Amino acid sequence: MANVEHGGTVGNAFGAGAAESARARLRAIRIGLWLIAAVLAIRQVTVVLSTPKGERLTDLETWVGPNGVLHVKGSLYDSTQFTGTPFGGFVLKPLTRAAEQALGWGWTFGSLSLVVVLGLVVARALPQPVSRRTALLAAPVAISLLMLSLPVRNALYLGQTSIIPVLLVLLGCFAVRGERASGLLIGVAAALQPTLLVFAPLLWFTGRRRAVESTAITFAGLGALAWAVMPHDSTTYWVHHLAGVGLGGDADDLSNQSLHGALLRLGLNGPLEITLFLLLGAAVAALGLRRAIRYARDGQLLLAVAITGCVAVVVSPTSWQHQLLWVLLALIGRVGKKTSDRPMWPVAVILVMTLPAKMMLPNKAALFPLRDNVVLLAALAAATIVPFLSRTSEYYRAPIPTDYAQPGPTRWKRVPLLPFLGRVFTRPNLLLELLLIRVGYSAYQQVRLAATGGTNAGGRTTAEHHGDQILSIERFLHIDIEHWVNHAVFKVGWLRDFFAFYYESFHFVVPLTVLAVLYVRRPGDYRWARSALGFATLMALLGFWLFPLAPPRLMPGLGVMDTVHGVQDFSKPDYGTLTALTNQYAAMPSLHFGWSLWCGVVIAVLAPKWWMKALGLLHPLLTVSAIVATGNHWVLDAVGGAAVVGAGFGLTHLLQGPRPRPLMKPVEVSRKDPVPATGRTPS
Repeated sequence: MANVEHGGTVGNAFGAGAAESARARLRAIRIGLWLIAAVLAIRQVTVVLSTPKGERLTDLETWVGPNGVLHVKGSLYDSTQFTGTPFGGFVLKPLTRAAEQALGWGWTFGSLSLVVVLGLVVARALPQPVSRRTALLAAPVAISLLMLSLPVRNALYLGQTSIIPVLLVLLGCFAVRGERASGLLIGVAAALQPTLLVFAPLLWFTGRRRAVESTAITFAGLGALAWAVMPHDSTTYWVHHLAGVGLGGDADDLSNQSLHGALLRLGLNGPLEITLFLLLGAAVAALGLRRAIRYARDGQLLLAVAITGCVAVVVSPTSWQHQLLWVLLALIGRVGKKTSDRPMWPVAVILVMTLPAKMMLPNKAALFPLRDNVVLLAALAAATIVPFLSRTSEYYRAPIPTDYAQPGPTRWKRVPLLPFLGRVFTRPNLLLELLLIRVGYSAYQQVRLAATGGTNAGGRTTAEHHGDQILSIERFLHIDIEHWVNHAVFKVGWLRDFFAFYYESFHFVVPLTVLAVLYVRRPGDYRWARSALGFATLMALLGFWLFPLAPPRLMPGLGVMDTVHGVQDFSKPDYGTLTALTNQYAAMPSLHFGWSLWCGVVIAVLAPKWWMKALGLLHPLLTVSAIVATGNHWVLDAVGGAAVVGAGFGLTHLLQGPRPRPLMKPVEVSRKDPVPATGRTPS
């Protein structure tokens, strides 16, 4: 492109070729992203429509089915199953004339169409200036994230209307012309979800006062219309239930991610809980709306709208899971002065909004208050404390770049295959690392359990058959020592207890300790070691999936004693306290040995003293002894563990290049003075 600017026949030719190549790559990426969005949409339709009748679109069935509340001549709220406003019931009444099956198909495809429109509006609403590449890729990315989000998945599965108010607000803020039309759409949205009236202060203090007037008139008019048509229902909703409070499920249910639901789950109730809810809700509303107004004036109206939506989630008496889409929109905000910190907030929001809460935090009683309110906490953070950057900040468009190590010599010209994963000496963002480690481990647990159909008994026959095959191979190789080692250790009490303790205690402690020390003392080597461990674990999961294997202690007739969990009754085998959480037939390869070998290799390579290296190598030796002595693994399982660890280090080298040497210095990139083409720092 520089050649194009400076003119010249040759330069123009090269510039045109480079530009055409860039456009072709952009076109291919765009097509790929749209294909991903299409696949996700098809998957959502398949999941909904393949679910048996009576289990899908249950909320829609409750409203408009043959015995739905909208057919009842009495009040919509007699059964407390209908939680919408009287105006919502008035709008849904005509749908009762449609056939149930046609309504299911129509509702599902109609909801998907609304999600697509929502994604297009969000992409169009990105704060300016936006590069052409970002503008072209934003729409399919936004639609894909919406399809993956729990609110959209729940809305499609239950047959909810929660997508409509969000879309109406976004259309009113970004799509229509004229303040009165904008206020009309937001007023209709508030008529469906009254807490969306919190958008009125945002409009008022950003100079859109006619929109506020239109919102108020529309909301009042639609409410009056519903009151005139259904006076009893309107009295029940607005007077007896104070705008819907108490309708639907119990307010302390985990799916209610409002501040009111969190206080009830903490054991507060009565006047104290109501007072705290009102005081805290008012504080959140004041602070959140103040921040939203500031970002709107800064030119980040989409972020301001998302923050205001998060305020609505917090202060609403009930914010059911399908109504939490505002939190996902908050990922548009930019956080962090460094390039390495920039992904933290978007990744955290995406994980919170797409994964079950139990995958985000461990299953510990002390963490239940956090785990049970994880979406609420994300909404609170977005509304009140996350330091989103202003567009006037020098770091908004140009964060501090990451310093990469100089490329090291390699034997192959193609290494590294992914140069953008080059060696970095600086520490990665700690919160992002902890979050990804936690989610990665949760996925690891789920895949282990799913490898046998979700239950330990599901793959027992196959696993025992594979156990017979492994035993046959070991006998052929004369390494079938499991029975002899197990009985020899069992006879020595202190040795049996030592290996049982070592097996149960050091599997997680040592790898986490190594990672923590490297993160603090050797951040460049931390990235190298962490990548190798991640690749090794992913390949091990593939082994668990393809080759479920019964360990020696679970092989009937082999005579190996389980020194950790006790003697097994093979009619009802006891797998220990983790029976429901982990797949006991995930033995090949052995990650007990694999992770310990990874620790040994890392310590042997990086430790400064010989005795440290020796201690590091002692850990895999003790681990392989423990897994064989306790009857938890075959010898070949350890060989498999060593293979995936070796492959993990090899794949890291192939993709990222060689490990950076301590004497190598990072390339210094000045924010003001570019480095000359020679690579020497300017004097």
